[in-house]
Amino acid sequence: MSSAWTLLPLLLLHLSHLVAASAPRHNVVMVIFDDLRPVLGAYGDPLASTPHLDAFAQGGHVFTRAYSQQALCAPSRNSLLTGRRPDTLHLYDFYSYWRTFVGNFTTLPQYFKQHGYHTYSCGKVFHPGLSSNNSDDYPLSWSTPAFRPRTEQYMNSPVCPDREGVLRKNLICPVHLQTQPYKTLPDIESVAEALRFVESRKSSSDSPFFLALGFHKPHINFRFPRQFLQRFPLQKFFNYTEDSLKPADMPAVAWNPYTDVRARDDFKHSNISFPYGPISRQQAAQIRQAYYASVAYVDDLFGKLLAGLDLQRTVVLVLGDHGWSLGEHAEWAKYSNFEVALRVPLIIRTPEFPVSQAKNHTAITELLDVFPTLVDLAGLPPLPSCTESTVVTCGEGKSLYPQLQGLGLDEVPDYVALSQYPRPGMLPTKHPNSDKPKLRNIKIMGYSLRTDLYRYTLWVRFHALNFSRDWHDIYGEELYDHRLDAGEELNLVPLPEFDDVRQRLRRRLIQAVDPALLSHSLQHFEE
Repeated sequence: MSSAWTLLPLLLLHLSHLVAASAPRHNVVMVIFDDLRPVLGAYGDPLASTPHLDAFAQGGHVFTRAYSQQALCAPSRNSLLTGRRPDTLHLYDFYSYWRTFVGNFTTLPQYFKQHGYHTYSCGKVFHPGLSSNNSDDYPLSWSTPAFRPRTEQYMNSPVCPDREGVLRKNLICPVHLQTQPYKTLPDIESVAEALRFVESRKSSSDSPFFLALGFHKPHINFRFPRQFLQRFPLQKFFNYTEDSLKPADMPAVAWNPYTDVRARDDFKHSNISFPYGPISRQQAAQIRQAYYASVAYVDDLFGKLLAGLDLQRTVVLVLGDHGWSLGEHAEWAKYSNFEVALRVPLIIRTPEFPVSQAKNHTAITELLDVFPTLVDLAGLPPLPSCTESTVVTCGEGKSLYPQLQGLGLDEVPDYVALSQYPRPGMLPTKHPNSDKPKLRNIKIMGYSLRTDLYRYTLWVRFHALNFSRDWHDIYGEELYDHRLDAGEELNLVPLPEFDDVRQRLRRRLIQAVDPALLSHSLQHFEE
């Protein structure tokens, strides 16, 4: 990009902040769906039943190529909510709290709180447990303690009745609400509490609010009111993908053996061979059907939330924390660097821009971009870009505000998304769990670069003791051309005619991960 092209968005952003400083501030609502890939009508999925999210998208800005930084709940949310990459946080699992582990970094809700907003969390926003200090980062991020549904405690309990009425820990779990603990489900509780909070703030003129609502679904298990299954005839999900076996050119280190799916009561006796399966066609169709039904269930709840919001005074942002494989490459769940595990819906609706200006944005975006974007949409002082890892308040993403203003940045091809996934070894294993390795077991890190045309992934030696990597010690390499292969089925690395592209993308990836490496030093990493 030319320097003038770079400065114009910054100038307009500065002018917008001057105007916003004197205007009443909007409320902000951020909605996070757990494990949601873009199976929405608004994203062109013909099997979806998401009327409320689709209607919301029609009046908003839809980012069609948004990507998570790691396809695992806690690392993705830590990255999203601090605006920093997993490598900056040194957090790739569930068992450390960034403030005490690496740095007392300012979070997105904390930034709003520091600038006069009343902040509140409902449901799963931060990942619960050690990764958010067993407090959802209260009181630093939230003005009052976070709301956790009382039925959360039963999410992995035997609450799924089988055909004989015996309660099981099933993967697929359509239920009648009256049979469930407290006769409800966690996401129903969270929406009710969010609506109560919004109503309570209508009588308060003291400060605007920042509300984060985290849905648990469509995360497994697929537990939802039974009626949503009726929207999805099973026969529609048999030909979802032709993949039934691991692609021959996929490096073994790239494979996730979907251990959590195998462990459920309705699958653990199915004799699915480890690590490559496959799952039977019948079971595969049933998983897809249940996933779509789970999405329809939370879409219905999203519609109830939306009905309680004043969209003339509220910025609303909707996203998924990462994707979920539904049989592509014969894989299931997340835990990978593939498009289906990393691509997420990202939709923004704001009173600042009329519904008539709604559009789809095709430029590459990352969940890191959410923090600076919401700050700009609220008219708060812009979030500084991180210049060094020790800065307490900064972000590593870019603001999407210039794109929302229609400055033509959707045509800029330089944007990329950088993601990563750890492994304990070259081969899929149960012990240690190669889907969810603990920090001490991580020996390999897969870095994945999504450009306008390609996905390039490099698996290299990783040293967990000092968080360093050895770019010479390579365990796998992948290159997919999205112009011809949107499903990432054909690894182009073995083909000599793609050597130039592969080498160029390798240099670009290494420079993105290790920007301190000088350009001439990167020549040493070429073959």
